Amino acid sequence: MASEKIEPSNDPLVSAEALTDKIQEVRPFEWVEPVKKKYIQTYYWLPALVAIDGLLYLAPLLLRFLNGEHLQWQNLNTWREIIESIGLLQLPRVVISVSMVLMATGMLYRARIAWVLAMILTLPMMVTSLITHGQPDTFFFYTLALLFLLSNNGQTFNRSSLAASSLFALSSFLLLLWYAFLGALYLGAQFDPPIHDLVTASYFSIVAMSTVGFGDIVPLTHTARLFTMSIIVLGITVFATSLGAVIGPIVGGALKNVFHQKAMRSMRKDHIILCGNSPFAVNVYTSLIAKGRPVTVVVPPDKPHRYPPSADIVEGDASGRSVLEEAGVVDAKYVLAMRIDDAENAFVVLAVKEIKQSKARTIAIVNANENLEKIRGVHPDLVLSPLLLGAELLSRAITGESMEGNIVSELFFSLNKSTPQS
Repeated sequence: MASEKIEPSNDPLVSAEALTDKIQEVRPFEWVEPVKKKYIQTYYWLPALVAIDGLLYLAPLLLRFLNGEHLQWQNLNTWREIIESIGLLQLPRVVISVSMVLMATGMLYRARIAWVLAMILTLPMMVTSLITHGQPDTFFFYTLALLFLLSNNGQTFNRSSLAASSLFALSSFLLLLWYAFLGALYLGAQFDPPIHDLVTASYFSIVAMSTVGFGDIVPLTHTARLFTMSIIVLGITVFATSLGAVIGPIVGGALKNVFHQKAMRSMRKDHIILCGNSPFAVNVYTSLIAKGRPVTVVVPPDKPHRYPPSADIVEGDASGRSVLEEAGVVDAKYVLAMRIDDAENAFVVLAVKEIKQSKARTIAIVNANENLEKIRGVHPDLVLSPLLLGAELLSRAITGESMEGNIVSELFFSLNKSTPQS
């Protein structure tokens, strides 16, 4: 019996089908690429490494607690003895570790300030690791590698985020409070009255940080005075920086919007007013902007839209005289009524014609074919029917009819017979 032979074919579809029948390509890892594109990004894995570094930094102190060493600290008489038993270099681990986790959260928002602080915090972590172990260890090299990765991926974290600024303010406050709290307990005998309990240490820390200075707790030695001075100076710095980090983006964003709106209003001359927020209107806006035409958009208030933040937007009823005047209808060249409701488009045209100072030409969209003659009745300069256009172009493409000459213009624009063409 002769073996079956596949005859070659000039038809590429037949050849492709024959090839598919003979060879079934198996791709068991097709899901890897979409997952990689969606999740394995720098602003995902680098914050994870930062959070891991913060937790590793706190691990030695946590191990001491798990081993029951904290039970021995309860037998000590003073807070100074407890702090010395724990180790002065060990206690800042808590705040630095928490700060690293907070900065990792901010980096998920690609915040610049979180990236900067994460880099800064790696330095004391490496220093304390060297002092504690006397030589570089695994954690030191991990943090050093992390610092290298952070410095090489700074361009990824380029956003100004209010959430990240709030995390920075919280981290700075916690760090200073922890420093003041531990210092007050450690130097407690050098104050009058002495600071021997947690409530008094917390009270003194807050009073010194806020620079209130009631004077009921007085430092007696030079060491205690220098410590109090450091809290006051750091308190002023932290509060000023934190307020700037949190309030700055809010005020800056508000001022930016004010100046942006003023600049847009000053440019409203010989522009196009586009009324509506439908997908078709957004596409028309995009096309006009790409051609360098100034466009002012009028959208209904408190309704979502897809226009970019940089758009010159006026919120309000486009059929109202005050809203059209705010949009600069007197100096406008065209007013496009592109709302979804045909009746609203008719009212927009009528409102423009009532403003005698305006020489703007009106273009009205007809969404339902049965409303075409009604829209023509309000005498817009141009009437646009996308449904009629699409249907006619599709039928001509199927039947092979010619589209030469002015056929597209005749289909696209239904000119009002009372308005001369220009």
